[in-house]
Amino acid sequence: MNIRSRILEAALGLLARSGAHELTQPRVARAAGVRQSHLTYYFPTRAELMQAVARHSIEKLVGELTHAREHNPSQVATGIAAGSSDKRIVRVMLALVADRDSAIKRQTRRFIGELRQIMAPALAAGGLQAEPACVAFFHSVVIGCAVLQLARDNAEARDEARAVLKMAAGFIAKGKR
Repeated sequence: MNIRSRILEAALGLLARSGAHELTQPRVARAAGVRQSHLTYYFPTRAELMQAVARHSIEKLVGELTHAREHNPSQVATGIAAGSSDKRIVRVMLALVADRDSAIKRQTRRFIGELRQIMAPALAAGGLQAEPACVAFFHSVVIGCAVLQLARDNAEARDEARAVLKMAAGFIAKGKR
């Protein structure tokens, strides 16, 4: 694994264990086993590090969705649900939402647009409607379930999220408007 990837994975690990307050350059450098100068070479500011972590998270989720779509299109909604239960991804999303930096807000808006562009064909491959309103609805339900799972962090929350996401998929199933 290259240095940049090690840094991003270390940052995701810190987020999963402790939340966004742990995402400082010294802590991430220590967790990645690199000098802080290496970290700042790749990510000169905390904002750039957060943006890169968010992009890395999205790329991981996209890879999982692409794999699901290619191997079993009907499992795409399940794949999205699985991504929503990943504490690292949820904490990245919450950190971005909570941050007041206007550059991060702009990047977050782009990430949301990119993610929805990826979700649309994934939902369509799973037999679901992929119009913008349907994608926004499903995305919103996924985010809500993800935040509630993280807040409650137990089997009951995960079971509830799966049931709610299955219900949401049913609402946007093709031909069932």
